[in-house]
Amino acid sequence: MSDQSSGSADTAARDQKPDAVLHADIVPMVWFSCALAALAGLLFGMDIGVISGALPFIKEDFHVSTAMEGWIVSSMMVGAALGALMAGGISQRFGRRKALLYSSLLFFIGALIAVISPNTTVLVIARILLGLAVGVASFTAPLYLSEVAPERIRGTTISFYQLMVTIGILAAFVSNLAFSYIESWRWMFGVLMIPAFMLFMGVLMVPTSPRWLAARDRFDEAREVLNRLRSSKTEVEYEMKEIQESINSQQQNRGWDMFKENPNFRRSVLLGISLQLVQQFTGMNAIMYFAPQIFQLSGFEGTAAQLWSTVITGLVNVLATFIAIGFIDRLGRKPILYAGFTIMAVSMAVLAIILGIGPSTAFLQYTAMGALLIFVAGFAMSAGPLIWTLCAEIQPLRGRDFGISASTVSNWVGNFAVGQFFPIMIVGIGGTATFGILAGLNAVFIVLTLMLIPETKGISLESIEKKLMNGKRLRDIGT
Repeated sequence: MSDQSSGSADTAARDQKPDAVLHADIVPMVWFSCALAALAGLLFGMDIGVISGALPFIKEDFHVSTAMEGWIVSSMMVGAALGALMAGGISQRFGRRKALLYSSLLFFIGALIAVISPNTTVLVIARILLGLAVGVASFTAPLYLSEVAPERIRGTTISFYQLMVTIGILAAFVSNLAFSYIESWRWMFGVLMIPAFMLFMGVLMVPTSPRWLAARDRFDEAREVLNRLRSSKTEVEYEMKEIQESINSQQQNRGWDMFKENPNFRRSVLLGISLQLVQQFTGMNAIMYFAPQIFQLSGFEGTAAQLWSTVITGLVNVLATFIAIGFIDRLGRKPILYAGFTIMAVSMAVLAIILGIGPSTAFLQYTAMGALLIFVAGFAMSAGPLIWTLCAEIQPLRGRDFGISASTVSNWVGNFAVGQFFPIMIVGIGGTATFGILAGLNAVFIVLTLMLIPETKGISLESIEKKLMNGKRLRDIGT
């Protein structure tokens, strides 16, 4: 009864917003800033996608052992976990904009070192630098987007970041295919320098996050930035009032101190960590890293056929992300997550069954490929973009850097575990059992969505924070 009354009150509060706030136009600078921040996702995606095509040629050039092969793949995740760990401090001290600039520089340097690597040791170092860049970017870009975009398009803009991740993966797959004909893994890495340079130049033109400025008591500068990002004075003043109330309602402690002292903040941090682990254990990145091997298991022979299959996978990944962009701020987060986890569970179960039977006919081979593509679509329309959206939305302002840093680190730790153990599972227990486990995990995630995840569609960051700090159940801190 009390929850119902609270929900009605929240709805009423939203309805009392001035029309200038509820129906304000989105100014071009918002779209420009969001597009530039989302370009960090392109770098993220290209670094994920490049290794699947480059690895066969690296193995041939350097005659690498199985253990070193694992390190070449997973060293990027180690760097990304370290980058995400450092990103909170960098973003808090220097701001989201400068963190993106540093990330683009690291990415350019890492790609350049990979291109000129004389041996596997130097290549692993390059991969770690690329990982550091990705870790900082994967932390900072969704955070910047959540703080710059108006609440009514916040989900769409963060989903656009995920779209850029998928476009980056597809671009890497296409690049891999093109350079496979001249067997040049160095050119595959060299392409990464282009978006790194574009990001650096573009971020020089976007404004600093107004919420970061306000959190550092630079309210006049925050108001100036909002004047560039909002279409009316009413909208600016209303948002400034919400931000100031959010800051004034909290103690001055931040980060780790806040985590130790505030049980409500601990709940949001642990939820963010759980969400990122859920995203990793859907199995999506295992498919991205080892797509050629999975298509080989499904009966597709030859490097060209396998690389073409990865390009198709990347294209489906991009197209399905548009579903999230189109519906995240209309249908909400939870309905899309329910649909996505259901699709992923069923498609993994079908793939497990086919591998158990053995893809001995063309029909079974293409059915297996279809199940894999449907799984990719299910992820791209749901857990891919929505997990990043939710992790950026649920953390209170004073602890946002720490909370998102913790969840992003957990993403890369989970990513590292998937990259290390997926090939071992395939060899040790077989494809049928491995994909059967993934089917079961995705079924479990449907229940977790019901029990823990809030619906944050159309709710301001300050309203979510207020409910969290007042002790409401996690699934009720949204609508």
